[in-house]
Amino acid sequence: MDLSVIVPLYNERENVNPLYSAIVNAVAPLGVDYEILFVDDGSADGTFETASAIAAKDHRLRVIRFRRNYGQTAAMAAGIDHAGGRTLVTMDGDLQNDPADISQFMQKIGEGYDLVVGWRYERQDKLITRKIPSKIANWLIGKVTGISIKDNGCSLKAFRGDLIKNIPLYSEMHRFIPAMTSIAGARLIEIKVRHHARKHGTSKYGLSRIYKVLLDLLVIKTIVSFAAQPLLWFSLLALPAAAISIATLFFSFYEVLTRSSTFSVTIAGVGVLFGALTFNLLLSGIVSELVYKTGNANLDKLSFLTLEKLQPRSKVQ
Repeated sequence: MDLSVIVPLYNERENVNPLYSAIVNAVAPLGVDYEILFVDDGSADGTFETASAIAAKDHRLRVIRFRRNYGQTAAMAAGIDHAGGRTLVTMDGDLQNDPADISQFMQKIGEGYDLVVGWRYERQDKLITRKIPSKIANWLIGKVTGISIKDNGCSLKAFRGDLIKNIPLYSEMHRFIPAMTSIAGARLIEIKVRHHARKHGTSKYGLSRIYKVLLDLLVIKTIVSFAAQPLLWFSLLALPAAAISIATLFFSFYEVLTRSSTFSVTIAGVGVLFGALTFNLLLSGIVSELVYKTGNANLDKLSFLTLEKLQPRSKVQ
């Protein structure tokens, strides 16, 4: 199969029918073998029933249902897991993303890119609650991860299926897909896309998500920075604990041996505790190093898949 279009849905009953029609009208002229996956993220307004009624008439549409609301990233991950296309396109279910842009995403994937990111350059959202926080978040994500993307929050993206299926997604991690794929050496590009004002339903985004994004950003920074040399970084973290342990134990024994003072159990206990912490950190580093070396085979595989995709094109050029 050439293309899978993945759309997470949460209480979007009024948008389901026009969204389905817009996707079909955009993809059908491309002449590709495609499927549409609607992932109902625990909707309570009849979204699942509306989508299922369409799926009963069109075998190209598949509907996945969550028993409760798990969030956009979980819904997106479920769609990716069930998708069978060589190219995967994700988008929002509120009709703010335009399915007509799918054709240019397919074109860029055909040019050899592994990931194509949409940029809502004329964003139709509220300034205070959506645009300004988004600009700050995008700037911060770029500084922390080193991957400069103007619109990390845009759900309209295209991926090579064999790449994105090996990228772990959880919490709000869909925003950090460019940073995660950069570990595997993916080629990515950002293109301008259209963005429409919401006509039906209410927005599921708000300022309450900021703290989740900040926590996930910390996780991503840790993964990107520590992934290649976990033992080194754990050793650096262990140095202060080791210094405190040595200093306190030395002081305790020095007092006893040179001044015949009473052995300080409290000070020595602090030294033992920090010594145990040092040992645990070093042990964690060793285990992480083993995990990385084992998992590195998967990253090498992803890099090989990327090279395998690009090499033939290099020869043609």
